[in-house]
Amino acid sequence: MQNPTDRLIVALDVPDALAGLKLADDLGDNVSFYKIGLGMLTGGGLALANELKQERGKRIFLDMKLFDIGATVENAVRGLAQFDLDFLTVHGDPHVVKAAKEGAAGKDMKILAVTILTSLDRGDLDDCCIKSGDVQSLVLERAAKALDAGADGVIASPQEAALIRALPQSEGKLIVTPGVRPAGSALGDQKRVATPVQAITDGADHIVVGRPIWQAKDPRGMAQMIQGQLAGL
Repeated sequence: MQNPTDRLIVALDVPDALAGLKLADDLGDNVSFYKIGLGMLTGGGLALANELKQERGKRIFLDMKLFDIGATVENAVRGLAQFDLDFLTVHGDPHVVKAAKEGAAGKDMKILAVTILTSLDRGDLDDCCIKSGDVQSLVLERAAKALDAGADGVIASPQEAALIRALPQSEGKLIVTPGVRPAGSALGDQKRVATPVQAITDGADHIVVGRPIWQAKDPRGMAQMIQGQLAGL
């Protein structure tokens, strides 16, 4: 049975593993699931993941957003799968998803596909030479293709969660939403956001919250507030 606190994933976007451990200590039992991203990789990220998972019983989402040729992705995922992690992100291109699933074969680690980063809007996509169309339509198309390729779930903004949940391919799959901001929080570099309650109500299984928690004057209090809001859903 899933721990009810698992719906909140706290992003440990702090300078290094020591800062990550301190934040985890501060948050205590209020948080059972942590995200470790690319920015932490050279700051002891894998060691932090192992410490939190093996010594403290936390769940771990490794947010690497892998993208490469199939053989390279498969080998990278196979290596990461040995750490007994819970979630790993790759880009949602079908060849990447298929390779990642091969690399994760025999392990419980879920492969989550990135659709379009929540910090991007249509202007950003134009700059990247991404085909025309509104962002939501492109997210839905990428989500459907990634799920068809075998992804265990997708990463998408909370504004697209309900639309993705309505896809036939999403049945039994995970939706994890970054870009979640408690009411009144600064947006930072996020452009497609929603509150924690709205994201879960719209079909997300997990929400990812970083700066609004670890930059708060009282991180534990902020985590408790978010968990309290989710408790009644």
